Amino acid sequence: MSQRFAEDTLTIRVIPCLDVNAGRVVKGVNFENLRDAGDPVELAACYSESGADEITFLDVSASQEGRATMTGIVERCAAEVFVPLTVGGGVRSLEDVDRLLHAGADKVGVNTAAIARPELIEEIAKRFGVQILVLSADARRVREGVETPSGFEVTTHGGKQSTGIDLLEWIRKATDLGAGEVLLNSMDADGTKNGFDLEMLGMVREICPVPLIASGGAGTAAHFVEAARAGADAVLGASVFHFGEVSLAEVKQALGDAGFAVR
Repeated sequence: MSQRFAEDTLTIRVIPCLDVNAGRVVKGVNFENLRDAGDPVELAACYSESGADEITFLDVSASQEGRATMTGIVERCAAEVFVPLTVGGGVRSLEDVDRLLHAGADKVGVNTAAIARPELIEEIAKRFGVQILVLSADARRVREGVETPSGFEVTTHGGKQSTGIDLLEWIRKATDLGAGEVLLNSMDADGTKNGFDLEMLGMVREICPVPLIASGGAGTAAHFVEAARAGADAVLGASVFHFGEVSLAEVKQALGDAGFAVR
């Protein structure tokens, strides 16, 4: 694993996430009961101006509906956003990655298709470079009838389908194949605003050799600090930002007060 730095020298990225369904930003609890949070382009531009270090754009229904990510919205967002943009959802091929990069994405996230065919990770990394490839891991505690060594499994289709694949084994395999970054989303904590799953985050940090983004469960500025202390290189929030409960500035202030460097 790469050398970790002391807290006072570690720069933590703060990333708003835009979950998009049918052209609108949506958010719910555990990916259920989605409610409208606004226009993706307007929100992306606002976050860019408000100090976001990056913006993540996820087409939450692309894999479920068996279609590619909406390129048009990506192009519109890229025209308004002046920070790195990560795009995921429905990415199944090198052609999908090429299309999204040409539309203005800086990085591309893979999840469902990579689980179905792990070779996709290696193919993307070799053609486009590891720096553009983000593994999006939607993980949860195992349910009845499923056992894994870590007690966590990865899921697909927005957490709706169990894979029975151990989370830690998948992280090791994906990073060995060329994933340059891991977006770790707790499906149990997602949208609850009760805090990140620090146990899961800590376990993944121990074995993950690439930058790690914590996602799922943020409800207060203090929660972002807890995730940073657990080893996250970046912290991601969605509804807590969309509905004005916590601002980017408040999160960065809390991180700074806790001894972390922020941009």
